[in-house]
Amino acid sequence: MCQHRWETRADFLDDPQIKLNGYKADFERLEHGLFLFTHHRSGCNSTLAIEVSDFRDLYTGVVYPDRKRGGSDCPLYCQDENQLNRCEAFCECAYVREIISIISSKSPGN
Repeated sequence: MCQHRWETRADFLDDPQIKLNGYKADFERLEHGLFLFTHHRSGCNSTLAIEVSDFRDLYTGVVYPDRKRGGSDCPLYCQDENQLNRCEAFCECAYVREIISIISSKSPGN
């Protein structure tokens, strides 16, 4: 809404007025899930939805082949868009939770 532009992803993540405040999972195609960021700038406070795929390269670890969603070791974090904690399940979805952790560590607004 405020028309602010960031030249690079690093500029975006380094902006103290940007806060990651949610994740909307896409269980059909995880890379199409959405990270929800709010731009806490006077007169703005807009939420931006950016696909997981735009941040995929930040994570270089293991991606588990099986989805554990709803199983006994699943804390159901991906079903709560406000839940940004790491997931300890050996689940295909866990890599997204790791990206959330990486973004949170890079972004001063978090």
